[in-house]
Amino acid sequence: MLVSIVVPFYNEEESLKTFYDALTDVVNSQSDYSFEFVFTNDGSTDGSVELLRTLVNVDSRVKIVDLSRNYGKETALIAGMDYASGDAVVLMDADLQHPPFLISEFLKYWSEGFDDVYATRRERKGEPFIKKFMSNMYYRVLQSVTEQGVKVYPHVGDFRLLDRKVVNALTELREQSRYMKGMYGWVGFKKKEIFYDAEERVGGVTKFNFRKLLKLAIDGLTSFTTAPLTVSGYLGAAFALVGFIYGVIILIQTLFFGKDVPGFPSIMTAVLFLGGVQLLSLGIIGTYIGKIFKETKNRPLYFVEEVISDEK
Repeated sequence: MLVSIVVPFYNEEESLKTFYDALTDVVNSQSDYSFEFVFTNDGSTDGSVELLRTLVNVDSRVKIVDLSRNYGKETALIAGMDYASGDAVVLMDADLQHPPFLISEFLKYWSEGFDDVYATRRERKGEPFIKKFMSNMYYRVLQSVTEQGVKVYPHVGDFRLLDRKVVNALTELREQSRYMKGMYGWVGFKKKEIFYDAEERVGGVTKFNFRKLLKLAIDGLTSFTTAPLTVSGYLGAAFALVGFIYGVIILIQTLFFGKDVPGFPSIMTAVLFLGGVQLLSLGIIGTYIGKIFKETKNRPLYFVEEVISDEK
């Protein structure tokens, strides 16, 4: 049985060799399986590809899928799966926050018939409290609004083993705005959870800054639910009702009690507040329209500069 290890990376020159050494120590002990290593270069600008080229020359299992530019991790993952030949595919990062020794446990449960063996983080060392808190809140909100029948798995990333039939299902999903963590749940299949503690990065720095994390969160909220559109509609209806009631109250006070109509400050407050709500609703609608715009162009997800392996 062939197992493909898919590793998307971007500027990981400091950690790739250490990761490769740790990975080979694990897979060399698995005599019942053959392995290939599919490294997907997501437009790195450092010496990562040159380092991997040296590994290709000494290890026939190493393959490099060199993308034409930086497309983002979600696209790099699907590119790696497109070029993986294995009966099963293990997805993991190159910074050793995903411990390679868990591969043996993945394989154990795969041999027992599970199609998607996923790793749940118990702890992520070096992560600030506020980030953990915001992550927990995000997953709660996401699960509460996600369409019925789709489960969102909190504290679960891309570190998992997928059977070939799950990989085939995922590679059929070619939408531009990709949220892989939701897609794993959407396709279904027989799943098994294992646990691990994420260590600190072995080298380099994280590529997910606040802006990228926010974009990923928005993709998650808008890819598997239309709840934001519904909420904006409810808000509009609620504020319209409040405005109508307030108008009736002012009319009664003016006609029957001779009270002066509130002046400029109250009017400006109401206008600015309602204007903000309207712009927020338009922004939500615009996000969905933007997704439609991207999909209608029907562009390929990525282009490959070169595939580097010993078969060339």
